[in-house]
Amino acid sequence: MPRYGMVIDLSRCMGCRACMEACKIENNTPQAIFWMYVFRFEEGEFPNVRQWFMPRPCMHCDNAPCVKVCPVGARYKREDGLVATDWERCIGCRYCEVACPYGVNYFNWKRPDRNYYLDWNDPDLKPITGGMVPPYRNPDLDRPYGEERRRIAGGGHIKGVIEKCTFCVHRVEQGKPPACVANCPVQALLFGDLDDPDSVVSRVLRQKPHFRLLEELGTEPRVFYVGGKPPGPETRQIEPVRARM
Repeated sequence: MPRYGMVIDLSRCMGCRACMEACKIENNTPQAIFWMYVFRFEEGEFPNVRQWFMPRPCMHCDNAPCVKVCPVGARYKREDGLVATDWERCIGCRYCEVACPYGVNYFNWKRPDRNYYLDWNDPDLKPITGGMVPPYRNPDLDRPYGEERRRIAGGGHIKGVIEKCTFCVHRVEQGKPPACVANCPVQALLFGDLDDPDSVVSRVLRQKPHFRLLEELGTEPRVFYVGGKPPGPETRQIEPVRARM
């Protein structure tokens, strides 16, 4: 059984946010919900100012607080390391959202037909979409996955449930990398089996110093960062000016 993890090279990330766009399209997430987010940081004083970027998916922690607090077992840890959410079982208590120190959980406040970017019934869209729900429906997101055969892929299925990054479980089970990894133009995101010494993630972790976010909390995240350092007291977060995605 593989033990999946991700390595993010901060020295390569240029803040293009292709990973955010790829995640949103691949997983059909609703408006204003970002399973992958890229933070922009700034350090120093003018004219000696440095800007850098930090992608932040779900950490898929080995000691995940969100799993421990779920009262109905909707949030669980798979044998391959993915922390998954069964959206058919979730009761929307949001305990996982409160327990997570990384802020990666999102609640579906609206019905899917009211929380996407386009009007499902717009007659001008029908010739383009063929009557399919925009963004285009991916049947892989409706299928059950894992030995448990539970529905854990994709976002925005129903109102009143929590959702988050799945490491694109529907792609991983087909032998493909997550969408964010596949679409990074500078290969700042890497994905693979941490127990395979020949995998790209294992090789990079052997060769480069690395850190994980909030390691002191004991969550044991499966996302490792290389080529940089954690944000410190001298680091200022800058919110980008961008259109609503």
